[in-house]
Amino acid sequence: MGGAHNLLPKIVAKSNYFVYRGYMALPAPIDANQISAIREFNRFYTARLGLLRKHHLDGDFSLTEARTLYEIGSRPAITASDLRHTLSLDRGYISRLLASLTRRKLIRQSTSPADAREKLLTLTSAGERTVATLNESSDRHISSILTTIEPQVREDLVSALKRAHDILNAPSRKTISIERLSEPSQTALEILEEYYQAVQVIKRDRPGDLESLLSEPTSAMWLARLEGEIVGCVVLRSLPSIPHAAECKRLYVRQSARGRRIATLLLDALENHARDLNLDWIYLDTYDDLKPAIALYEQRGYQRCERYNDNPQATLFMRKQL
Repeated sequence: MGGAHNLLPKIVAKSNYFVYRGYMALPAPIDANQISAIREFNRFYTARLGLLRKHHLDGDFSLTEARTLYEIGSRPAITASDLRHTLSLDRGYISRLLASLTRRKLIRQSTSPADAREKLLTLTSAGERTVATLNESSDRHISSILTTIEPQVREDLVSALKRAHDILNAPSRKTISIERLSEPSQTALEILEEYYQAVQVIKRDRPGDLESLLSEPTSAMWLARLEGEIVGCVVLRSLPSIPHAAECKRLYVRQSARGRRIATLLLDALENHARDLNLDWIYLDTYDDLKPAIALYEQRGYQRCERYNDNPQATLFMRKQL
C-alpha cells in the first residue's frame, strides 16, 4: 500500500507474526496561534458556564460528581471501567468517587455476572431524584444563557458546537497488532489468567501447558496489542479426536479495548494459520451467557454442532468449515 499518508488499514503476514496496523496521515505542524485561540476559548467558556465553581450549579455536588451521576443514570448497569474510559479519569480517583457516592446512598455497585472483577453501577431512588434535580437546574442555566442571544443566532451557535464536538470526537487510529507467540512469556500467562477470571473458567491450563501447546505443530497462540499494550489473546489447540480439525480456545479482549474489531483480527489470524496447516474444521465451545461472542462466531460462519469434548462449563458447541 502507499506511504505513511495512506489512511487504510494494512495487514502484514510474517512467519511468526500476523500484524494489523492502522496508519494515520503525518500531522501537520501545529500553529501557535491555533493553540492560543483554543486556550483562550477554553478560559472563556469554563468561566461562562460556571465550571470553575466549587459546587456545580451552586448545588451539593462537584462538576465531576454531577457528571458521574448523569452517566450512570443515562447508562444503567454501566461498569466502573467503562465509566472511567468515558470520563478519562484515573482508576484510583474514580474508585474514591464511586465509594463516596455509594456511601451517600446515591448509587449501587453490584458484581458483574460476566466478570467478577467488574462492578455494575446503577442509581438508587435518591440518586434518580438527584439526577432529575440536576437536569432541571442545568436546563434553567443553559436557558438563561440562550435568552441573551438573538433567536436567529442560536441555531448558528448550536451548529458550531455540534461541529466542534464531531471534530474532537473523531476516533483516533491507534495501532493494533496481532502477534503469534513463538515461546511462552509472562505477559501471555497474565492475559490468560485475566481471561480465566473474566469468564470464571473452571477447567484451566496447568503451569507448563503453554510451553507444551506451543511445541505442537497444529497448536498456536496469538496476542493482541493496542499501542504496544497486550489487550487480548486467542489459542488454536490440536484436536486429535477429530481428523483434520483444531479447536479455538481462550478468545479474549480486555473490556477497555473492545469495539476495535480486535476479536475479529484474532480470529482472522487463527483461521488463516489453520488454512496454512490444511485443516478442514475449527471447533469451539462456549456457554449461553456469552451472547456477544456467540453472535461474532455466527457472523463468521460458525454453526452449532453436537458436543465434542468433556468441558463441564460449556453449553454450546460450534464448528466452521475452512
